[in-house]
Amino acid sequence: MSMQAHVTELERRHQALERELKEEINRPASNDARVADLKRRKLLLKDEITRLRGATLH
Repeated sequence: MSMQAHVTELERRHQALERELKEEINRPASNDARVADLKRRKLLLKDEITRLRGATLH
């Protein structure tokens, strides 16, 4: 898999987590632990995307 394809896949997963997070937050009885986990996973993906984009610039 090329670097760009990998970044694209990570972005797709990041967007999926964003949708999942919004759905969980909008639930009447949202699970705070699940919200925190989704936010953590989303941030990890964002950091990885940023790292990979930075690596391709050098």
